[in-house]
Amino acid sequence: MPLTPLRWGSDTLSLLISRDPDGPARLLAAGEAATLPDPDREPEHCARLSRRALPLVEIQATGGGRLGTSGKRHVDGAVSRGLRYVGHEEDQDGEWRTLRVRMTDDVSGLRVTARYTLHHGGPVLTAEAHVENTGEGPVTLEYVSSFALSNLARLLPPGARWEDGLSLWFAANPWSGEYRWSRATLAERGLYDVGMVAYGQTGSKNRIAVTSTGSWSSSEYLPMGCLEETATGRALCWQIEHNGSWHAELADRFDDVYLALSGPTDREHQWRRRLAPGESFRTVPVSVALVPEGGFEAAVGALTSYRRASRRPHADHRRLPVVFNDFMNSLMGEPSTKALLPLVDAAAEAGAEVFCVDAGWYDAEPPGTVGPGGVPGWWDAVGAWEEAAPRFPGGLSEVLERIRERGMVPGLWLEPEVIGVRSPLAAELPEEAFFRRGGERVTEWGRHQLDLRHPAARAHLDAVVDRLVREYGLGYIKLDYNIDIGAGTEDANSPGHGLLGHNRAYLDWLDGVLDRHPGLVLESCAAGGSRTDHAILARLPIHSVTDQQDFRLIPAIAAAAPSAVTPEQGAIWSYPLPEHSDAELGMVLVSAMLGRVHLAGRPDLLTDDQLAIVRQALDTYKSYRHLLRTALPRWPLGIPGWRDEWLALALTAADGTTLLAVWRRAGAERSRTASVPVPWTGQGQVPRVLFGAGAELEWDAERRAVRVGLPVVNSAVLIAIG
Repeated sequence: MPLTPLRWGSDTLSLLISRDPDGPARLLAAGEAATLPDPDREPEHCARLSRRALPLVEIQATGGGRLGTSGKRHVDGAVSRGLRYVGHEEDQDGEWRTLRVRMTDDVSGLRVTARYTLHHGGPVLTAEAHVENTGEGPVTLEYVSSFALSNLARLLPPGARWEDGLSLWFAANPWSGEYRWSRATLAERGLYDVGMVAYGQTGSKNRIAVTSTGSWSSSEYLPMGCLEETATGRALCWQIEHNGSWHAELADRFDDVYLALSGPTDREHQWRRRLAPGESFRTVPVSVALVPEGGFEAAVGALTSYRRASRRPHADHRRLPVVFNDFMNSLMGEPSTKALLPLVDAAAEAGAEVFCVDAGWYDAEPPGTVGPGGVPGWWDAVGAWEEAAPRFPGGLSEVLERIRERGMVPGLWLEPEVIGVRSPLAAELPEEAFFRRGGERVTEWGRHQLDLRHPAARAHLDAVVDRLVREYGLGYIKLDYNIDIGAGTEDANSPGHGLLGHNRAYLDWLDGVLDRHPGLVLESCAAGGSRTDHAILARLPIHSVTDQQDFRLIPAIAAAAPSAVTPEQGAIWSYPLPEHSDAELGMVLVSAMLGRVHLAGRPDLLTDDQLAIVRQALDTYKSYRHLLRTALPRWPLGIPGWRDEWLALALTAADGTTLLAVWRRAGAERSRTASVPVPWTGQGQVPRVLFGAGAELEWDAERRAVRVGLPVVNSAVLIAIG
């Protein structure tokens, strides 16, 4: 006989879980405690929820498949239906509470544990699953969910159709156009109630699915999404915390809606895991924020707070130094002593605190040499990471010493995960240290991919980083990654499982580097924002969000980036050039001033007046940057569209101060009103310009709205309120 459902969590976020010794434990509902039915007083309500609910962990195995339906959806797995609840445990570690629910399948011998974690009563739940084979024969897994939740339409008003009452947010993430969020109802995304449940079917057999395959986790879509009740603003926002392949699907089932999140799968990613007796598998973690009102913005705010609480602590999170990087609209991969020394002096004059020498410092090819695909000649020869003597007649140390003399921390660019096909290391390292498929080493754009599961590959990376830090006294390394290696590599199980193992080995390598060099700042970059995921961001303190070179386009990226990256981690390019007008310089600079300033361009060629504008911007930034560490994002003009003429981003810090950046782009009228979500303190809430010449402000305290006027297009202003 089923036991009383388990209620676990806090007033802010609770779970209601069925406990059936003759069937799988099911997540009946999740949300604020007041919205969950009382199992003792409302048993019939709980029974209805149970009929539509999925098992805590959805599993599909080669020998079992699905029952009761077919199609592309990853639900109704036969193994999942065979599970039965056997117990649960709760524990607490500081501010983190954990629930483990155990299930077993006597037929397959699988023992499954669903693990849920809550932080300090907040509205964010982290979930993952563990599967162990305790049987006598092997079991081949084709899909295991990290998180599955049904009954997502349960709080819609009577008579409301879920296809219209629920809206779904996704973010396309094209290279140099990242964070393109869009909102549409489920019907508009192609999911409808087709009426077949009345005829004994589970539903439409359709789904809304977003997936990413390969080693760029966010090259097409962010590993995020948000389901929002159109009328009330109740919302569920999720992130898949993995630096490789992942899958998210949302679909109808028994007149309601479910969400299933996972890492790689067989159908989408060539992933299978054959578990011999005694072997086990752990899914990738995912996190979901559930908020009762405020919609997408409130849910992103909750995730922002969770991201801060769950990441590895680093001093860089507190200091937030201004970084100068010589690549973007600057030297563009052609550094030399002659070119760098004037930039070092100019960057110091402007106020930079870190100077990173970007790509090309190891390039012995003659300047201007073009290799495969129109990239520099060094592209397919990287791997040894030794300085190029022709570029630095007095040694690279001469440049790095000048950086230190000017009061800045020296840094270098590195792309450690690849070996160029022309590099001697391509022949020196063992075959097994590289990605292979069908017995052949994989080549992508003139590079081979290292497999960090192999000790020789990891030893090579460790030796490179330790040598650079020791010999050059580096305090900063930019880790770039410019190829997407595809589904995976040879493995006893499947290519997808090989990639998963490499992904996890890379994270372990990052942890090892930071353990050995705790003061070293590692920047995350992958062709701009192509690896924007919490697995990486939970470890590395700063993240390059884009490669966009056009100062008129980057505001749409900068304004939306805090949806996926905390402001104090999101590095935005700011590249002042001598051809910029004063207004354009303002736009160039404001775009970076609500994140991490990545100064670039040519400050060495600016006039004195232009350099003074840059210095003023950076001095202003340093006066408030401490506020970014607690700030939560809002979008007073809506989440930025790619072609929007007016854009706005507001960050409200823990002390109540709101920082507001507003951009006017081509085609826009002279002024625009923005409702600013500032906490009401009664007095002193008059907006003031922090940076940006010529801005006109009109403040409506009662409506908490500011009308911003910018006299010329392609200009911007930074405002403080409170």
